Amino acid sequence: MHTLRTPDERFENLSGFDYAAHYVDIDDGDGGTLRVHYVDEGPTDAAPVLLLHGEPSWSYLYRHMIAPLVDSGHRVVVPDQVGFGRSDKPTDPSDYSYARHVAWMSSLVFGHLDLSNITFFGQDWGGLIGLRLVAAAPARFARVAIGNTGLPDGSTSPGEAFLQWQSFSQHSPAFPIGRIVAGGCAIEPDADVIAAYDAPFPTDEYKAGARVWPSLVPTTPEDPEAPANEAAWKVLERFEKPFLCCFSDLDAITKGGERPFLERLPGTRGQPHTTIEGAGHFLQEDAGPALAQVLIDFIER
Repeated sequence: MHTLRTPDERFENLSGFDYAAHYVDIDDGDGGTLRVHYVDEGPTDAAPVLLLHGEPSWSYLYRHMIAPLVDSGHRVVVPDQVGFGRSDKPTDPSDYSYARHVAWMSSLVFGHLDLSNITFFGQDWGGLIGLRLVAAAPARFARVAIGNTGLPDGSTSPGEAFLQWQSFSQHSPAFPIGRIVAGGCAIEPDADVIAAYDAPFPTDEYKAGARVWPSLVPTTPEDPEAPANEAAWKVLERFEKPFLCCFSDLDAITKGGERPFLERLPGTRGQPHTTIEGAGHFLQEDAGPALAQVLIDFIER
């Protein structure tokens, strides 16, 4: 597996993001290793809050949420998915698969960090991967919150907006990461913020993971990961720990995506589900402090 590693200088002096970098080498599933980056802030003996990003962002997306959570006494762990941020980036699209992403995050969260009593929040692919982790080791999780995400098993159409995005990711001559993130926000980010989302990707060669990710979302029952997601649903349907939905109001791609969770998961009953108002797909960027407060209140409750 051929990989690239973004030079450290690309991450210097980023707006609002001066957290120490932590790294671990994990099995790449192909006879080698991958270096994975994660932010780890707050008291190490506190119960962890695990925040997982999605497409095509990185841990920078959570910069507005880390400090409020730490100030409330929580340990906050924010990994960069393989292919994103400061983590290594395989250059061949065929090196990426849904199953491998789950295995890579499992190696970090369960293997290296050995986290337990976890409060999890995932958005976009952070939910697709994180909910598989919850299903694989439910005893490690104290509670779950999700926003603007899902757990597709291919049984329903993902919607025209997602199919258009999927097509764009595979066929567009240019794939401007920072502008893509900006396009998923309700509030236009400043130029330095857009540049920070571009930072992990000096050239198009670094973007294989970002390019391929939309095509790995199960959209038909024949998808190789559809059975695994269906099995994960069966576990979550027995998961009685608190489960909170906090989707935003201005995301065309995931609008209404909370309904299956509210209908099927016992842990959602009696929870103060909320809509994050004035926020687009990247609700962490549009309303990070408000979302952090939702998680703080969720834990305290």
